Amino acid sequence: MTQPTLVRREGAHLRTAVDLANRSVPVLPLRAGKVPFGNCPACRDNTCGGRPNMKAPGPCYCPRPCHAWAAATTDRGVITGPAWAPVWQQAAAVAYHPGGVGLTVVDLDHADAVAWARRTLPTTRTVPTTRGEHWIYQGAMPSANHVRDGVDIKSAMSYARWRGPGTGTMTVLPDVVRGLVVKEETTSPRGGVVSSPSNQVTWEHRVATGCRHTERYVRTGLERGLALVRARRESGAGSQAFGVAQFIAKQHTDCPGPCGLDVLGQQIITTAMSMGVPEPYATRAVTNGLAGAA
Repeated sequence: MTQPTLVRREGAHLRTAVDLANRSVPVLPLRAGKVPFGNCPACRDNTCGGRPNMKAPGPCYCPRPCHAWAAATTDRGVITGPAWAPVWQQAAAVAYHPGGVGLTVVDLDHADAVAWARRTLPTTRTVPTTRGEHWIYQGAMPSANHVRDGVDIKSAMSYARWRGPGTGTMTVLPDVVRGLVVKEETTSPRGGVVSSPSNQVTWEHRVATGCRHTERYVRTGLERGLALVRARRESGAGSQAFGVAQFIAKQHTDCPGPCGLDVLGQQIITTAMSMGVPEPYATRAVTNGLAGAA
């Protein structure tokens, strides 16, 4: 009695995969547990050297769906061919490679993560999942897991389960999403490691008596923003400083205050100046950014 159900599932997953491939979306099958099928014996532990499209390019052209996301393909001959046929009989779902089609998926794993995204991220196309949502942006970036509680970034070198096309208009990948995977310290183009700007007052929660956020939250958000500014040059850093200031101000719109935004703003100004932005321009950009969120 289970065989017809198995055949229907196999057919449905295969039809979905072929349909996506026809739209130039690289796909791969997933087994139970929403994970890729394991490598074949010849590829186990990467003894084959890895696929050419992996981080460390290798010589492997195994016809089976080995190497997880790196097996994703738009080749119908592979998807419907004999090497993948036994896998479709066991497949529990279909996945795709977001980075391979120029997309980034912000995977929100629970209700609190979804609520955070709605407060913080630009609206875009969304897809409901079992416990949360996928927010899909136009543009690729490095992937990272656990960038905050219940939030993963799936793009390059990653896969996402296909759950349908979703609803809403897709938005271009914003800096606030890119900033989620920026290290809290970054190397200055002038050499040396830069963290908080020196010779200035740094933000402390004890003086921000009306801020509803924890000190760790504020400091981490600030450092990620400063890293984005450091990644730019001259006028680009000025524009980025405006965006960072505006984003930080938006995080405090529901606080009774004071939140010490002037101190946070001064740190952004100092960082922009270290990238070659003239002080008047940096000051004006950050001041306008802080005011623009009001």
